[in-house]
Amino acid sequence: MTSPEGQPAGPAPRRVAVVTLGCARNEVDSEELAGRLAGDGYELVADGEAADAVLVNTCGFIESAKKDSVDAILAATDSGAEVIAVGCMAERYGAELAGALPEATVLGFDDYGAIGDRLDDVLTGRPLVPHTPQDRRTLLPISPVQRSAATQAPDAPSIPGHDWLRRKRLASGPSAALKIASGCDRRCSFCAIPTFRGSFVSRPAGEVLGEAQWLASQGVTEIVLVSENSTSYGKDTGDLRSLEKLLPQLAAIDGVVRVRVAYLQPAELRPGLLEVIAATPGIAPYFDLSFQHSSPTLLRRMRRFGGTEDFLGIIERARALAPGAGFRTNVILGFPGETEDDVAELERFLTEGRLDAVGVFGYSDEDGTEALGLPGKLDQDEIDARVRRITDLVEELTAQRAEERIGSTAEVLLTEDLSVDDEPGTWAGHAAHQDPDADGTTTVSGVPGDALAGQVVRAEVVDTEGVDLVARALLPAPAATAVAETAGV
Repeated sequence: MTSPEGQPAGPAPRRVAVVTLGCARNEVDSEELAGRLAGDGYELVADGEAADAVLVNTCGFIESAKKDSVDAILAATDSGAEVIAVGCMAERYGAELAGALPEATVLGFDDYGAIGDRLDDVLTGRPLVPHTPQDRRTLLPISPVQRSAATQAPDAPSIPGHDWLRRKRLASGPSAALKIASGCDRRCSFCAIPTFRGSFVSRPAGEVLGEAQWLASQGVTEIVLVSENSTSYGKDTGDLRSLEKLLPQLAAIDGVVRVRVAYLQPAELRPGLLEVIAATPGIAPYFDLSFQHSSPTLLRRMRRFGGTEDFLGIIERARALAPGAGFRTNVILGFPGETEDDVAELERFLTEGRLDAVGVFGYSDEDGTEALGLPGKLDQDEIDARVRRITDLVEELTAQRAEERIGSTAEVLLTEDLSVDDEPGTWAGHAAHQDPDADGTTTVSGVPGDALAGQVVRAEVVDTEGVDLVARALLPAPAATAVAETAGV
């Protein structure tokens, strides 16, 4: 085969498809891996049927997520392409997963820096030895000063998602996640994440700002800050106010109209940070708080802090600053030792808290966690019954909370033009209290014809459909009216 100039053509680029499971943090990791592969000469394709290799970025958080990851790996093998498993489940189980799924090659986080070489190995038939998992919390020092220095060392452990210069967007749309840190230093008794994600490591503010500017250059207008625990940002570098300082700088970036913070830890939500999130222009007054439960007794068994009154206090303080603030959380039902009184206490909190979105999960034993050995395990049937009970309550309460927003004004970020010939100016989007992926949507009518995805329009909420809002765009005030309002008339 020759090129149009008559010169022998080089080999066709190898094609790779990337499949991502799990959270927004994994999405960032996948885009970093995609960027590295593109830099190594791989062509990114959307469909495994057209690929030489399928990279499956797995989730290893809870039992159901692990099952989804295994199903995705097996489905990828149907394409006939080579299948490579990466991500949390691959890191967590290593050689064990490779033995259970010989159809796939299993790689760990420390392979990310040379991911192109590893795929070359797979495609040329060079054997790879799966890694033996280790507790990644032990790979970095405990001391913040020592940890910061250790992450810069040549032999530092790989920290997924921290090489944004190589990042390549796989998703379209005006919202994108930006990882501000990796790992977690907390020791919740039900959670294994720190053992395979490692110690908490903040990214330098300059690096975060640089990535945000790059995302804005790619057409992103809403940035969602993610990590395992965003309230810990800067703790490992000795500055607990790092996030408070960073947020206004992010909001000031040209092209960015909204910054949202996800994964806040209630026990670390300092008053100053709460105020910055609630009252800074350009920062969504949105609180994604990891409550997990509200019974103080049960939370202590979970190695967590607070309880109903503490959590209601946080919500009250935020609403005093931003009455329309959004709140979401996740809760676990059926944790070992959970009593009927504990469930009733959770019901009280959810009823009084008036949250906008709540994820409800049933407890499952996780390898390597303290809860695995706790007494008081509940039967699965009882766990399932409690999940259904709280899920039903949450659906009712969140729908009521949405109805409370009727008549209010929402700042809606437009994402998709739904207009048809006889109904122009209808868009899908999400308000400031709605995460772009998890918390419902807002449908806006009466949007001007020159609107574009990524713009924010002011709209009046006129109806609801469950947690979703229906709104009507508010046209800008005429100049004379605007001047009169400014003058206090």
